[in-house]
Amino acid sequence: MRSSSRSKVDSFIVMDVMEAARQAEEAGRHIIHMEVGQPSTPAPSGARQALATVLDDDALGYTVALGLPELRQKIARLYADWYGVDLDPARVIVTAGSSGAFLLAFSALFDAGDKVGIGMPGYPSYRQILHALGLDTHLIESSVENRYQPVPSDVTPDLAGLMVASPANPSGTMLDIDALGALIAACHANGTAFISDEIYHGIEYDRKAVTALQISDDVYVINSFSKYFSMTGWRVGWMVVPEDHVRLIERLAQNMFICPSHAAQIAAIGALDSMDEADANLAVYRANRDLMMAELPAMGFDRIAPPDGAFYVYADVSTLTEDSRAFARDILDEAGVAVTPGIDFDPVRGAGTLRFSYARSTDDIREGLRRLREFMQARGHIA
Repeated sequence: MRSSSRSKVDSFIVMDVMEAARQAEEAGRHIIHMEVGQPSTPAPSGARQALATVLDDDALGYTVALGLPELRQKIARLYADWYGVDLDPARVIVTAGSSGAFLLAFSALFDAGDKVGIGMPGYPSYRQILHALGLDTHLIESSVENRYQPVPSDVTPDLAGLMVASPANPSGTMLDIDALGALIAACHANGTAFISDEIYHGIEYDRKAVTALQISDDVYVINSFSKYFSMTGWRVGWMVVPEDHVRLIERLAQNMFICPSHAAQIAAIGALDSMDEADANLAVYRANRDLMMAELPAMGFDRIAPPDGAFYVYADVSTLTEDSRAFARDILDEAGVAVTPGIDFDPVRGAGTLRFSYARSTDDIREGLRRLREFMQARGHIA
C-alpha cells in the first residue's frame, strides 16, 4: 500500500535503546537504565487514590474537549503558587500528554511549508512531528557557550515559529527571565509564534524555572504531569494559549482527540493535591545530579553544560568516539548500562555526544556510575 512522504520520520532512538535493554534483561542480564527520562517512582498516592475512588461509581465517559473544569482550575492555581501568575482557567487546555499538545499547537499555529525553529540539541519528537505535519524544520545549532539554548539572533525573518524548552532535554539547562524575555521579544518583533515547552518545571535545583507566562500572554505554553508528577504512562498534559486561541484549539481537539483520558484527568486532580510527594522526589534527583557531576568528569565525560533542572547530563564525547550510537551499544553490551546516543537529539553533531538520565533511584545511579568507570578503564580512557 502507498505511504505518504510525511510518514517518513526517524525512529525515536531512546525507545530503540529501551528495547535493546529489555532484550538484555529478558536474557537474564541486570541493566541500569540511564537512557529514558522516566522517574522510577509511581504516580503520587493522591492520584492513584483519586482514580480508585471513582472506578466503581463513574462510567468515565467522554469529558469536554478542553478537559475537566476542576482540573483546569487547579492547573491555573499552580501558576499562582509557583510563579505568582494570575491565570484564567479558561486559557488552560488539558491534553493527551505534552505530545498531544505539540500536535494541537503546531496545527493551530502553522500552515504546511511554514518554517519552525528548534534548538539543537533538542527533544527529537519536535522535528519528527513537524515533518509529519508537512512543516519545514529549521535546526538551530546552539552552543555550549550559550548553554545549548537559542539566542535572539537565531530568530530570523523567515521563521513562523520558535520552540524553546527550559529546562531543556537533553541538556537540563534553563533560560533566566532576561534570556527568555529577549527571545520572546525577538519573536514578537518578527511576527514569530513562540512556544515554550515547560515539561520539566518543578525539577530545578538552584533557582526556580521561569514560565513564559511571566513575560507575555501572547505565547503558547506546554506542560505535562509526566515528569515532576511521575505520571509518564498516564498520558495527561496541558497547554496555555492566548484567550483568542482557546476556541481554535477546542475545535481541533474535538476532532483530533475528542477529549483527554477521563481516568488520567481524575488522577491528575489527585496529583495536584499531592505536591509534597512530588517535591520529595526532587531531593533524589538532586542527590543523583551531584553524583553525576562529581563522577562523570573524572571518567572522561568532562565536556558538559551543568544541568540547572530536569534529570539529564548531556556530554560531548567527540574525543572518545565518532559514532555515539555504537558507543552507547558498547556501553550497554559491556557495562550493562543503557544510555542514549546524542544523534537522537542532534542529527548534525550528535554522533559525538551522549545523554545520561539520572531519573532512577540513587542506588541505581551509583551502581551505573561504578559500571561506567570500569568500562572506561577497560577501554583505556582513564587509569
